[in-house]
This record gives sequence, structure tokens and C-alpha cells, in this order.
Amino acid sequence: MWSLYGISGLAIFIFMVILFLVAQVKKDNSIVDIGWGLGFVIVAFSTFFYQKGYDARQLLILTLVSLWGIRLAVYILIRAIGQGEDFRYVNFRKAWGKNVVIIAFFRVFMLQGFIMLLLAYPIIRVSAEQSNGLDLAAYIGLAIWIVGYFFQVVGDAQLKSFKKNRKSKEDVLTSGLWRYTRHPNYFGEAAMWWGIAVILLPLQWGFVSLISALLINLLLLKVSGVPFLDKRYANNAAYQQYKLETNNFIPWFPKIK
Repeated sequence: MWSLYGISGLAIFIFMVILFLVAQVKKDNSIVDIGWGLGFVIVAFSTFFYQKGYDARQLLILTLVSLWGIRLAVYILIRAIGQGEDFRYVNFRKAWGKNVVIIAFFRVFMLQGFIMLLLAYPIIRVSAEQSNGLDLAAYIGLAIWIVGYFFQVVGDAQLKSFKKNRKSKEDVLTSGLWRYTRHPNYFGEAAMWWGIAVILLPLQWGFVSLISALLINLLLLKVSGVPFLDKRYANNAAYQQYKLETNNFIPWFPKIK
């Protein structure tokens, strides 16, 4: 495990430094968002090929992480083309003033790299131990992951279509998957991590993967996901009504009054 953590830490550090340098050239620190999913893909490949041989569980995790991370990176990249720096990072740039470069290096890029390494435990753990093929936990976890992937991919596609056709930036998407949860893409990401955690349960110390899934949930609900959108639409009457009718995270039927 320690050697795998060392390899992963070095790979993430190099990756985040490269992202940081590109961001400074483009004067756009929101580039770091594109690297979120790719960082885990880099960990998956680094640890997978560092070990001699592989088994079905390791190959399954590599495949699932790659599908999630690469798709998410491409989606964010396409969404960001021509948009300039995201408003969150614009506000950071104003607040940090002349020290923005050095502060961004540590508080944006290195911090995200550290969080990646912390959350990547399931990916690293599965590479440290070969198992006897796929079992019931693997199939249950895969099913949960597929549900999560569906919610994230379809939710993102519906949001993209909505933004393309809306008349005002204040319009609120309340149809499709967004009718049942205000954050189908975030729910999907959380579900995928819970699925991966379940896949690892039969391994020694595999249950610790549940902590990674829980931390992802907390980040999405309390830090980097839901709070930003709620703050963005705090004064939007339509969104406030939407909040009253639709579950925040876990999909369920809307409360129609």
C-alpha cells in the first residue's frame, strides 16, 4: 500500500503542477475542474500497471474509474470552451490580489491533489491485493455504479440541452431527471463511488472504501457542489419553489402542492 501511495502521490503531484502551469499561461484557474476526474484515472493506471499481473476486480475498477473520469473531463472541457474563468475562481482571483499565483498553487491545485489522494483509497486498495475473481459484492457494486453513471450522464446531457435552449440564465430546469432530484449529476457521482466501495468490501480493509464514498457525499452536499448552486439562485423565486417541491439529492417523486 505504501509504495502504491507513493506512486500515486508522485503522479498526482506532477499532474497538478502541469495543470497549474497551463492555468497560469491561460490565466484561468478553473482548468483545475477538468483535472478532477482525470486525476483518479491517472491513479488507477499508475497503480494498475505498477503491480505484476491483475485480476478481474482490479480490471473492473480500472474500467469504471476510466469511464467516469474521462467522460467527466471531456464534458467539463467542452462546457468551458469560450466561457472564460469560472465565476468562483474569478472571485478568488479578486480576493487574493497580487498573491493569486502562489495562493492558487497551494489552495486550489495542491489542495485538490491532496483530496484526490485521500479519496483514491479504493483505487489504490484494489491494486494492492488480488482476489478470486468477481463475486456477489462486485455485481451489486457494479449495479449501483451503473445507476450512478446513468444519472450523471443523462443529467448532464439534459442540463446541456436546457442551457442551449433557455431564454434566460435565470430559468430553472425542472424536467427529466431534474424533476426527481435537484442534483442528478451529483447524486450520480456519489452513487458511483458507493458502488466502487461495495465492490471492494470482500478485500482486506476494503470496508475503509466506504469512508471515501462518505467523504465524496459530504464534499458534494456541503462544500463544492450543492452549496454553490443554492447560493447562485438564492434570490430566484422559481428556484426557491423548486427547492420546496424537489428532493435535494436522493431522487424521489416531487412534492406537488
